[in-house]
Amino acid sequence: MQSGNSVFSRLEVKKYILKKNLKRDLPSSIVVFLVALPLCLGVALASGAPLFAGLVTGIVGGIVVSSLSGSQLSVSGPAAGLTAIVLGAIGTLGGYQTFLLAVVLAGAMQLILGLLKGGTIGNYFPSSVIEGMLAAIGLTLILKQLPHALGVDSDFFGDESFLQKDNENTFSAISSALDHFTLAAIVISGLSILVLVFWPKFKKLSIIPAPLVVVILGVGLSLAFQGTGYALQAKQMVEIPVVSGWAEFKDLFVAPNFSEILNGKVWIVAATIAVVASLETLLSIEAVDKIDPIKRVSPTNRELMAQGAGNMFSGLLGGLPLTSVIVRSSANVNAGARTKMSAIFHGVWLLLSLLFIPGLINMIPLACLAAILLVTGYKLTRVALFKHMFHKGWDQFVPFVITIVAVLLTDLLKGVAIGMLFSVFYLLRTNMRNPYFYKIQEEGNKKNIRIKLAEEVSFLNKAAIQVVLNNIPKETNVIIDGTNSRYIDPDVLETIFNYKHNAYTKGIIVTLENVKEQYTVPKLNNKVIEEINN
Repeated sequence: MQSGNSVFSRLEVKKYILKKNLKRDLPSSIVVFLVALPLCLGVALASGAPLFAGLVTGIVGGIVVSSLSGSQLSVSGPAAGLTAIVLGAIGTLGGYQTFLLAVVLAGAMQLILGLLKGGTIGNYFPSSVIEGMLAAIGLTLILKQLPHALGVDSDFFGDESFLQKDNENTFSAISSALDHFTLAAIVISGLSILVLVFWPKFKKLSIIPAPLVVVILGVGLSLAFQGTGYALQAKQMVEIPVVSGWAEFKDLFVAPNFSEILNGKVWIVAATIAVVASLETLLSIEAVDKIDPIKRVSPTNRELMAQGAGNMFSGLLGGLPLTSVIVRSSANVNAGARTKMSAIFHGVWLLLSLLFIPGLINMIPLACLAAILLVTGYKLTRVALFKHMFHKGWDQFVPFVITIVAVLLTDLLKGVAIGMLFSVFYLLRTNMRNPYFYKIQEEGNKKNIRIKLAEEVSFLNKAAIQVVLNNIPKETNVIIDGTNSRYIDPDVLETIFNYKHNAYTKGIIVTLENVKEQYTVPKLNNKVIEEINN
């Protein structure tokens, strides 16, 4: 008799190879491959690492991480948010091979963090901040890809930071691009956007993915412009390493320098990468779950372990640190993916393109790939989202907008941190205002006031309760009702008991109903906790 786990595994595998899922996942994987290819190269270039390292990371993120992950739509690879850390770490550690050791150790730390159930941290990011992050990523894609769509590729493809390495910022780069645009790139990107918008409307034609049509169109137009004054330059095209044989391919791999295992600086870099990569991953997973049409929930602890294994593989093969990346993931969702097979296939396509068709891949203009990201960005930051958040109230809308502005003007992690601060402010304000239900009844000349305490009364509610009690008029009967309260903070209890003790001096009679002298913090059953975490 087979175990339940093996039966589950068989059912899970069968789900992934269902024809109806593959019909969506295969075309989606091509879209993600086309988006991920220049991003992998761009992040490697900005990190001061070999271009091959970026591709290795993308392949590992697609095949290894997606196979181990419980997320169905997340796509992992080298992240633009880590470029500054990587660039600085390579210089600090004195060599790329020593840095690779730090990547392997960072992966081991993530693996341990996942085993210790550290993935629950992701549950503490408010919805308004996650929605703001998604909208900000959408706007960032639009603003950052506009120069590439205009044919100006001075900054690396996929840069998400406000301040760029070419001494420009997001807005000045657009202004500069308008002065140095390339007509061929504008034609390619403009026609590509039209194809992406209108191609899916023709049901018979939509069997062929619109992004694939865009790439074919881009290559064709690029060839048409050759030999004219409008021909695209090499830097305006995708550039992947060209290998002439298996021996040359093997020589591209670099191994970590394990002799530096006792170097304290290596461990500091590893810990930094582990923390930042884990946070970016948890934010991305939370965001991807929000835009998943089926609304599945990804197991975050399993994701951290998958990312840890991925970073260990990447470091051992000479790759960069990886995370779940919202740009690739949102492109995957918008392309119609249903299961993790899309991400796995995208890793396979990266590997095959590097081995067999590097020359053909290098014929793809960055302008048509920029068009794909522009349309993806528009879908993430649609007007309907702003209307929806506005109707949810100021306590949701303000952190949402603040997060957008902060991400646009800094980077992903700093922007989310600023959004979190504003969200916590509104949370505390709401919490302080709602510790009780207040009801006044009059019997003749005597007033009866019933104060019904909330289910959870924390120390943050102390000030609000004190204000109410201090303003109760003389000669009043006061009933403080704790019937619904599962927990009342000791500071609040002390305030209530002190008030009851001293109220007689004002002619106030205080009655306590179901208010205990001591409360313990409610705890979940261990079995329930285990089910939630897994």
